[in-house]
This record gives sequence, structure tokens and C-alpha cells, in this order.
Amino acid sequence: MKNGLVVKDNALMNASYNLEVTEQRLILLAIINARETHQGITSDSKLEIHANDYASQFHVTKEAAYKALKTAVNNLFERQFSFKEETKKGVGVVRSRWVSRIKYIDDSAILEITFAPDVVPLITRLEKHFTSYQIQQVTQLTGKYAIRLYELLIAWREVGKVPQIELSEFRAKLGVEDDEYKAMNHFKSRVLEPSIKQINQHTDIIVSYEQHKRGRTITGFSFKFKQKSQPKIEVKRDPNTPDFFIKMTDAQRHLFANKMSEMPEMSTYSQGTESYQQFAIRIADMLLEPEKFRELYPCLEKAGFTLNK
Repeated sequence: MKNGLVVKDNALMNASYNLEVTEQRLILLAIINARETHQGITSDSKLEIHANDYASQFHVTKEAAYKALKTAVNNLFERQFSFKEETKKGVGVVRSRWVSRIKYIDDSAILEITFAPDVVPLITRLEKHFTSYQIQQVTQLTGKYAIRLYELLIAWREVGKVPQIELSEFRAKLGVEDDEYKAMNHFKSRVLEPSIKQINQHTDIIVSYEQHKRGRTITGFSFKFKQKSQPKIEVKRDPNTPDFFIKMTDAQRHLFANKMSEMPEMSTYSQGTESYQQFAIRIADMLLEPEKFRELYPCLEKAGFTLNK
């Protein structure tokens, strides 16, 4: 799970909610768990979260992991969020709970959660608009606003900038309550700037922001960001050697996975009725594994991937 892929519908990426760091991490682990079962999930599915997985991913002890998770899952049971939903009658605003059922097993340090009916499509219905990223990118983010800001930013990864967001909408998406950090200097020093500092230090992007004013009053923010430069890869081995493997960037993996998902040669890896987009996400996952990378390398080359030897 160290490099598990988090995939969310963009409606969920842009939803408004206030969750603590552990609660956000719990949801991310549950999403990865749901994807890795390869069986699909419904509003009746019971997803297990093991304290060992949390401890390994976020570098804490198993005991600390289970204590944090147990508190988080109880809080999550009471939490709500809102998101916009497009219908034939217009755009509606939906309010939903995150989970409909929780269980914890103290003897085994295991949690079990069932996502609420409105959440399930937002992590499984990925035919249209979705965003994905490796959980490793947010592992070292310790601020709850930093995790949310990172997600809001990478939903715009293809263009590298986020157009102006009105202040009230931005606060809601980050999960800042109406009575919190009402003064702009407090909002910037306690929420915005620490989040940007963490993102720039610990993730795969570098971000800057611009504030927009009406008169002397700040009314919104826009953002620009770019991928951090990746070290050059020197390949000295032949692709046929047993230990041949190249670590691709996230952008490379998704670019070539999308091309490969439509190749006839890849049909043996496809599962049932999954869409091309869902298949591409799985291929991107496979390219992280050295054994699968070597196996898929001929198709990767056919898709246009080349090595500078």
C-alpha cells in the first residue's frame, strides 16, 4: 500500500468538508483498499483498515495507529460533507454522511467501514472526470488544510493553474469553519501559507498563489503550480535483464497507461466491464511494480516510451 493510488471523482475533490488529518488518512486508506480488492464496492461493502497499514504508511507505532484510527472512525461517523451534482434539472447541492456503518475489533486492531450510498459513486464511477495521485504524496503532510489544498490543486494538474476561487468557497472547500481565522492575516498565517510550505517541501509539486482584491479587500485566490524536476535516469542495462526497471514519474505513468489501455495486446489484463479510464488507472499501478514493468515493457515501447541509453 506504500504507493497505493488514491482516485476520486472531481465532485469529491472539490467538495466542502472539515476533517482532521487522521480522518482524511482513514478515508484515503479505505479508497485504496476498495480499489485493491478489484471486486468493486457497493453501499453494503465492508472495508477493513488495519492498524499495521496505517503505521507503515504514516510512520507511527501500531498502537498509536490503532488509537488514532479508532478515534477517527468514531468522529467520521458523525461527519458530513457537501458536493455539487449535475442533473437534468440543474446543478444540485448534496449533503451526505461519509460512512453509514463502522466497526472496530480491538483484539485485532482492525477497523471496518461502510461508505454512505452517496460516497460510493464518487470513488467508483470514474468514466468521466476524476483525479488520481499516489498516497505517498500526502504521507508527510501533517496539516489537514495542506492535504485538502493539495487535492484541490492537482485536480487542475493538466493545466498547472487554478483559476480564482472566491474566498468563501475556498474556505468551505478547505474545511475552515465560519468562526475560524476570520481575519485575513490569521487565515494566511495559520491556513494558507503553512499548507503551501508543506506542499512545496513534501510533495511532487511547487505551488505559488496570487490574491485578488475588490478595493482593498481580498476576495479570492488563484494558484499556479508545476511538477518538481525529476532526476535524469541513466539506463545502462539491457531491457531483457532480470533486474531491469525504470521509475517513471506519475505524469509519465498516466500518459502511457492511457495509451496502453486501448491496445489489443493489453486485453488479457482487462477485468470484466471496467471502462478504459479504470483500466488505465490499474495499468499505471502496474507500472510501479518492477516485475509488471518488465512484463509490460513491449507494450510501453509500442505506446511511444523510449530510453536514452
